[in-house]
This record gives sequence, C-alpha cells and structure tokens, in this order.
Amino acid sequence: MRPVTARSTLAIALALALPVAIGACSRDGEAPAGNAGTTQAAAPDAAAIQAETQRLNAWFDTKYEELLKFSPVQLTFLGRKELYDQVDDMSEAGQRKRLEWLEASVREMESQFDFQKLDPEARLSWELWKKQAENARVGLQYSAHDYPFEQMGGMQNKVPTFLIGFHKVDEEQDYVAYVARLQKIGTAFDQLLERARASAASGIRPPKFALEAVIDQSRKVIGGAPFGPGADSALWADAQAKADGLAKAGKISNERAEELKAQARTALLESIKPAYERVIAFAEAELPNALENPAGVGTTHPDGAAFYAAQLKRHTSTDMTADQIHELGLSEVARLRGELEKVQQQLGVKGDLQAFFKQVQSDPKRLFPNTDAGRQAYIDEATTKIENIKKHLPEYFGLLPKADLVVKRVEAFREQDGAAQHYYPGTPDGSRPGIYYAHLSDMNSMPKTELEVIAYHEGLPGHHMQISIAQELTGVPQFRTQMFDTAYTEGWGLYSEWLAKEMPGTYEDPYSEYGRLMSEMWRAIRLVVDTGLHAKGWTEQQAVDYFRANSSVPDAAIRSEVQRYLVNPGQATAYKVGMIRIQELRRKAEQALGDRFDIRGFHDAVLGGGAMPLDLLERRVDAWIESQKQA
Repeated sequence: MRPVTARSTLAIALALALPVAIGACSRDGEAPAGNAGTTQAAAPDAAAIQAETQRLNAWFDTKYEELLKFSPVQLTFLGRKELYDQVDDMSEAGQRKRLEWLEASVREMESQFDFQKLDPEARLSWELWKKQAENARVGLQYSAHDYPFEQMGGMQNKVPTFLIGFHKVDEEQDYVAYVARLQKIGTAFDQLLERARASAASGIRPPKFALEAVIDQSRKVIGGAPFGPGADSALWADAQAKADGLAKAGKISNERAEELKAQARTALLESIKPAYERVIAFAEAELPNALENPAGVGTTHPDGAAFYAAQLKRHTSTDMTADQIHELGLSEVARLRGELEKVQQQLGVKGDLQAFFKQVQSDPKRLFPNTDAGRQAYIDEATTKIENIKKHLPEYFGLLPKADLVVKRVEAFREQDGAAQHYYPGTPDGSRPGIYYAHLSDMNSMPKTELEVIAYHEGLPGHHMQISIAQELTGVPQFRTQMFDTAYTEGWGLYSEWLAKEMPGTYEDPYSEYGRLMSEMWRAIRLVVDTGLHAKGWTEQQAVDYFRANSSVPDAAIRSEVQRYLVNPGQATAYKVGMIRIQELRRKAEQALGDRFDIRGFHDAVLGGGAMPLDLLERRVDAWIESQKQA
C-alpha cells in the first residue's frame, strides 16, 4: 500500500491509501473533555449502554455517508457508483470545507451522545471519529509541504490508474460518467497546480529527480494515439475496450459504441492532453530551482522540522522523536547484521558481510530472465507462494477474507525500474479482488531471494488479509471498516513476513531466509535513513551509501527507495515501529496466557477491529487477554 502525506481527500484517495490516518487517542475509561458524559452520574445499566451504542452507531453510518460525498473517487474505490461522473475538489478551499464539516460533526457528536453510556467498541469509534478532525486540522496546517506531483504518488500517474483500473463500465451511463470524469481532470490538475505554485513560491518544491519523473511519466500518459503518432496510449486503449465491452455484452449497439469512443477521444484531446501539458510546463519551469542530491524537509523546507515531527507522529502513531527512531534503527541494523552472518556461515561463504552480499548479488541463478517469459515466471511463482499460504490460513486465523487476491504487473505508463511492489484493495463485498502489483520492467531489480517475502507482505498473510478483513467487518460503524493507520497497516505487513516463517512450505532454502532477513533489514535501514534525511540533514547520496553498506538491495532499488523517502517524509518509519509493537503484544499475550494462548484468537484480536493507532491496539489486545483469562 502507498500510500501518503497529509493531503486533501482526493489526493489521499488517488494515492490509493484509505482516507483516514489516526494518531494517539485519549486514555481508556476517560470521557473526552467537553462531551455530554463528563458529569457525575450512576453507572448506566446494560440496556442503557446498548441503546446509546446503537443510537451512536446509526449516527456514525449516517455521517459517514455524508463524509463520503466529499470524495466521489473514494466512493468508486469502494465499488460504488454514486457521483460516478464527478472527481474530488482538490483545492485548498475544498480541504478546508471538509475540515469544517468534520469539526462540526464532532461538536454534534459530543452534544448529542453520552460517552459514559457507550460500550467499549463504541467508545473506540468515538475516539477514532474525533481523530479524523484532528488529523485533518494538522494536515491543513502543513498542506503547503505536500508535493501533488512527484514520482511515487503523483497525480500524473494516479489518475490513469484510477480511470483504467477502478472506474468500471457495466452500463452505458457508466461510460457517459467516464467521459465526464475525463473532462473534469483538467480542473482537478489546475487546483493542484495552484497549490504547487504557492508552495514553490515559499521555497517548497520537489527534488529535481521527482520533477524529471513527473515530466517523463506525463509524456508517457499522453504519448501515442490519439495524442500523437504511435500505438494506442493506455487511456485510449482502455476507453475503446470499455465501449467495445458494452457492445459485446449487448448493452449498446456498435454504432453507439463508436459514438461513445468519439466522445472519449475528444475528452482525451481537449481535456487530458492540455492538463498534462500544463503539468509538464510547471515541472520544467521548476527544474532550475530544484535540488540535486537533496537533503530532507527538516533543512530544506521552511518550518520543515515541525512538519517532519508531525509526520512522524502521524505515521508511527507514537510520540517517538526522530532521535529515538534513529537510535532504534541503528540497534535493529546491528541485530540483523548478526542474523545475516548466521546465514552466511550456514552457506559457507567466507569473508565479511559485504563479501556475502557481493556473492549473492553476482549469482545469476537468483534472477529471472529479463524477458516477458521471465516476468510471467515471476508472477507465476509469486502466485504459487500465495496459494500455499491460503491453504494454511485457517491454522492461524479465525477471521478469513472473502475477497480473492491476484498478482499483476504494474501498467507500463507508471512502471519504474526497482520501484517497490504494492497492494490495491478489493471491494468490501469481495466482487473485485485485491491486487498485488509488481514492477517488472527490470528483472535485475526483482531477485528470487525477495519474491517470497514481498508476496507475504503485500498479499497473504499481509496487506490483503488485514485490509480485506477490515473492509468486511460487521458490528462496527461503516467508517471503521475503511480506516487507515500507517504503523498498524505497515507494521502488520512486516509482521506477516515474520509470521509466514512459522507456516509450512515457506522460506525453505537459506537464500529465501536471506531474503526475509534482508527485507527486515531494509525496514530497519529506513528508520536510520528517513530520520537521517529529514532530521539530521543527510543528503540523498549519504542515504544511498548507508543503505548500500548494510544491504544487498540492488542499486536501482536503493536509489528508488531513498527518493521515495525524500518525497514522503516519515512514512517509511512506520513499518518497523508497528512490527515491533505487534510482536511485543504477542509476547505479552503468550506470557500472560501460557498454554491457553491461541494464535488464531490473538490474530483475530489484532485484525478484528480494523486499523487503529498502536496505543488503541494494545488496549484491544489487553481486553482480549483478560477475556481469555476469564474464559
């Protein structure tokens, strides 16, 4: 999952992250200040608690439907077709309007409901709802620090991904809505460009490499027919396929299909092409001012240190400082170097770790052929590993996802050599599967040693397991099924890499175990490098050098990773922080319950409430431990 900085609702949606990021909440048992439950009164009985909880949950569902109207794009991600011809308001005014609505909803909640009369799950929902407004307020405060157009989550590649992959055309009116969205992209881009220009005027702009990527990706989107000579562009091929699909299904005539395609072609030429040309012009104009070999936001942005501190709090859902996270990273790197040395001894490789890394990197057997056959072999092998996990899931989980999982190659217009694999969620009803996407343009950046561990992180038992279960939850307000917390979500993904080691048929040769350890090392290095860049003034090259000294990650992947951290401050720190907390909670439960510890029950406790900040996750696991003791 990609991810995101504190952006407008549409920017978050188009970055394919879920729309709510949660930070720390109030302590268990406390009524939040200013709500109706702060007066002294007799403890409510069970009937009163049930009634107030039901009333609040109904209110949540009503309000969530109102909140979704701010994001037609998010509705589409959820598989719904309301506002299907609309896109989100990407302006700062739109961001402010959403914040004002959220703050008003919190005031309404606090005035109309009694916190003391809620059951524990409803109290958690109360706190999470309030956090939406708090995070939106912080997001608006630092919105000038965002990069609407950059190489990883930039709108220039997210828009085609959304239109092609998520705007489904089942009926004629869906195609009409598709054309309407094509026509509105220009306005959305102009709103983002206005914000990007304002940021640049205050000295905030993406690094040079990001702007160069924006130019290249944008040209690819509007390369080929109907924009110019060459093969059909991805958008035009998709527009034709959607219309032809309707005709083939008997929904429209062939003549009507041609009319619709003509409308789409006009929208591509009159809206999409000029919009992308304006993005290209902006990026080209900013290139002379952009930094090469840049440091992070702490030393290059005005008020960048405060912005980075807010990002760390948001992404880790802790109060850890940059220095604390940096030291944790150094400690974990040292530990994992020791684990890798054990594998080196097992394989009988002489020399230091660098000699071991060099031998692994130079072994041609670790690579698939850099051909279409090699790319298909990668997809087939990843699918096989995921199928094995599927067989063993009931041994480790009581809750299982309805939605299936498929492995696909990233579309050509947004594929990057060495870029990180990622996961796109399916629909809550399971009608659209989750997708594990792999960048396969350069198979030299996709070694076999890492195939398993990435499949487990992005697919099963990782992101697909966690996000699908959350989306399919019943008995909680609907907004809880769509929540996102970076440390929880990415911590679960990294924990899943480690958990898979316990399952049969995984990491069966030392090189696969090497890949698992190197993947964890990758995330430990992130703690050091992200804080080094953004809090300690490291340059891009310093970060690359540290990464290279402690891993065998291919150079293309290292460069892509460091550049990712530079445009998305703090996000990369969440993985290890979240993993370590989940591991600590498991050890706590094992020690407290002894022989009564049930791994399925523990995992259901972790996943069964949806994404949440780490302190609230600990509260949830503690409650499960007590329930098991009483049972």
